[in-house]
Amino acid sequence: MNVNEHVIEQQSLTFVGIKRTFSCVDGENLIEIPKMWQDALADGIEERLNGFNNGAIPGLVGICVDQRELKDNQMEYWIATSYSGEVPEGLVSIELPASHWVVFEADELEPEAIQRLWHYIMTEWFPSTSYKHAGIPELEVYKGDGIPPQVWIPVKSL
Repeated sequence: MNVNEHVIEQQSLTFVGIKRTFSCVDGENLIEIPKMWQDALADGIEERLNGFNNGAIPGLVGICVDQRELKDNQMEYWIATSYSGEVPEGLVSIELPASHWVVFEADELEPEAIQRLWHYIMTEWFPSTSYKHAGIPELEVYKGDGIPPQVWIPVKSL
């Protein structure tokens, strides 16, 4: 897999969007999260969120919140946009602290590319790196306009 990666330092980030909780048992999250995106497109939520985008990251973001402390094999997933201001009606807000991030760029546009990228990060990159996870949510960044998606992994100070 051809993967580009680089480290960035980012101030705190605020997002608004929608969220759902998923089980990670038997890959349920890998099936249900793409459906969540399809629903968001069909319901006009993607378009609405894009209209609110005024923060540091252009486009839409998938936010992956590990909830294993609450329940084994559970995660929360957000479809959100980087936003500063009053939380719009019907949406919820999350703020992530300033962090160092390793940004991985997918090599293709199709939906499977992001899952392949996650697989690479978890099975090949993490076991071979000296970086430690910072313990805050990871990001999937979809800038749109034919730009391949990115995965942002928060890491502890180098």
